[in-house]
Amino acid sequence: MNEDNSVYIIIIGAGEVGFNLAKQLSGEGHDVAMVEYDPAIYQRVQENLDVSAVKGSGTSYTVLEQAGIKDADLLVAVTTNDEVNLIAAQIAKQYKVKKTIARVKNDEFLHENAPLNAEKLNIDLIIHPEYEAANAAIRLLHQTAATDVIDFENGQISVLGIQVEDDSPIVYQKLSQLSAEYKDFVFRIVAIQRLEVTRIPKGDDEIWPGDRIFVISKREVVPQVVRLAGKHDQKKNEHIMVMGGGRTGFLLAKGLEKDHHVKLIEKNPVKSQELAQKLSKTLVIQGDGRDLNLLALEAITDMDAFIAATGDDETNIISSSIAHHLQVPRIIAMVDKASYCTILPTIGVNAFVSRQRITVNAILKFIRRGNIVNVASMPGIAAEAIELIPKNGSKITKKPLAEITFPANAIVGAVMRGTEVFIPVGSTQLVAGDKVIVFTLPSSIKDVEKFFN
Repeated sequence: MNEDNSVYIIIIGAGEVGFNLAKQLSGEGHDVAMVEYDPAIYQRVQENLDVSAVKGSGTSYTVLEQAGIKDADLLVAVTTNDEVNLIAAQIAKQYKVKKTIARVKNDEFLHENAPLNAEKLNIDLIIHPEYEAANAAIRLLHQTAATDVIDFENGQISVLGIQVEDDSPIVYQKLSQLSAEYKDFVFRIVAIQRLEVTRIPKGDDEIWPGDRIFVISKREVVPQVVRLAGKHDQKKNEHIMVMGGGRTGFLLAKGLEKDHHVKLIEKNPVKSQELAQKLSKTLVIQGDGRDLNLLALEAITDMDAFIAATGDDETNIISSSIAHHLQVPRIIAMVDKASYCTILPTIGVNAFVSRQRITVNAILKFIRRGNIVNVASMPGIAAEAIELIPKNGSKITKKPLAEITFPANAIVGAVMRGTEVFIPVGSTQLVAGDKVIVFTLPSSIKDVEKFFN
């Protein structure tokens, strides 16, 4: 680690996950080297990122030495191949790299009693994006009005992304007015996305129809917050159709089938048979989820929710559009390409989950350990929620919040002090040991951290 706290990081794999991770980390001042086997993807890195790039395999000692593995503080292996990721992490340990992270699809590596798990492989962090994506989609199903749901402190604090309706009672009101009018509700609007631009709002900012707002609140206040955005009570999602029998689709069906009626559509006949044997209560249908006749035959119009969970963004978008056309009330899509995120609401997608964003979040949380104990970002917006703990004597603890010149693109959203959760006001004075959730644009993260040191 360098004197300025920057880290030398080698990233194996420059797909969507690796590319976006490198872009974010290099933008924060870290030294990043990328290793990529595919010539076209390698070229994309050279043309678009301010990082060093080496063409070759992440399992090659020669290639890794060219990437500077002898000087690396961290190696992150995020190719689509489990074996490459695990071997690269093992090689890194032989070169005395301090920390290693590997992305895997096979959930057998997550079990404590597995013959080879993270501890036995001497890998510091194993990430399973498909497992996390399935859990994220299930949370979105339970919170039917949200486009995004992130929980902190075991669900005691929630960050909700909500699209504001035309008839919302908060439309054209300033945030300062909301604080006065709804002072019995423990919530705060911490970010607004309007016309693809994300801003951290101030008291004189207004809410407009169509805004995507991000609200932090205590769990028990969530229903009131949802109604304020103009969302009306929606029926429980009992009948659910999942498209795609890959790892994410399987984990979704497995997690839902106990309490819901689930239909899973898988195109591959062999895989369909395997899924039917593994899923005890899910009805597995072999066919193409984009086939209107098949969807009609399987009564898609009777479904409460449709989840597009194949491994292909375009397929998920097309099938979601069809489900919207057939008037399915709740539609969730797995979409990784950031460029698609802005069009999803226009085709009826209520919420979406990004496996690559989940992976990047997990890696950033690991890298930023220290004052930052948690980090989360939502696909499609340029803001992050970070959880920090102020140290003794830190700047943030010396005065009430109203008297502190906090970074302009950041806002303190919530505080957990012992077992108490509260939304801070201007007179609130933080103390060492508080758990503080801050919403910030990425460019202000380092400035925010300085207040907590």
